[in-house]
Amino acid sequence: MEVHDGAELCFPQLLNTSCRKPVISWSEVVFLRFLLSSVSVLTVALNLLVIISISHFRQLNKPTNLLLLSLSVSDFIVGLVFMPGEILRKTSCWFLGDRMCSLYKYIITLTTSASVGNMVLISVDRYVAICHPLHYPTRVTVRRVKLCNFLCWFSSILYRSLLIKNIVFQKLNYMSCYGECVFLVDSITGVIDVFVSFIIPVTVIIVLYVRVFVVAVSQARAMRSHITAVTLQHSVTVTSRKSELKAARTLGILIAVFLMCFCPFYCVSLAGSNLLNTSYGILVLCLYCFNPCLNPLIYALFYNWFRRAVKLIVTLQILQPGSCEANIL
Repeated sequence: MEVHDGAELCFPQLLNTSCRKPVISWSEVVFLRFLLSSVSVLTVALNLLVIISISHFRQLNKPTNLLLLSLSVSDFIVGLVFMPGEILRKTSCWFLGDRMCSLYKYIITLTTSASVGNMVLISVDRYVAICHPLHYPTRVTVRRVKLCNFLCWFSSILYRSLLIKNIVFQKLNYMSCYGECVFLVDSITGVIDVFVSFIIPVTVIIVLYVRVFVVAVSQARAMRSHITAVTLQHSVTVTSRKSELKAARTLGILIAVFLMCFCPFYCVSLAGSNLLNTSYGILVLCLYCFNPCLNPLIYALFYNWFRRAVKLIVTLQILQPGSCEANIL
């Protein structure tokens, strides 16, 4: 490695093997560190509130909420690991060594796969609830949802573990320097990962929610046309359908925001590491980081139970005996 300025090296004592420091202006360094640090703290705090709410209050142990719980766990890990790691990678040198770099890459790709899997499960949940409402209580149970959450994380762990050998092989054939942590993807692995982690699940999500949207619109029109003729006996059913439609709308917004934040980042990542280091790549990275922080804000905007749960958590009322049985719905 040819070096013209020793001050630009991550490890000046290693003239021939040290990486250069990232070429980024001081203003960009301050902006990235402030933005990602702030979003990281908010993401961890907000998703921790979701995790505590659904885990603590028994009324919230419903199938849909358990799917949101699994999604919040992956978002929590993104805020705790991914954002601080990207601050280090983008604005400084990687001083944590190759093992921590490998662990970092594994955790990030794992949580990405789990997040996509959770979104697919949420889409399936809303599809069954809206398109097959009579079968929903028997087909979508708490036990089955817990099993699906376990399988989602287990399959993500297994899938990413199978790629470790390939990543190690790539590392042996890649002339790296000390002070960097790069994501290496060969053409074959990249194509497989595109279909498994991106094209197939996103297609499933879009197809299911288009179907949900069509059915939801027709049901909403039917309810409006018959609302004056509803008897007291059927009012409970109408209220239940309205609740399901509201949940479908809320989770539809959640999925739409996820796709808007996720797709650009994944496309830029597939285009190559060089594009990720440009200003556009950094902008896409910031957009991706906003998604785990936005999800709890969507819950707070549309779910009354989340706002009530947060109030009980912040005021420490959950520490009182029997607080898990509190009525927050």
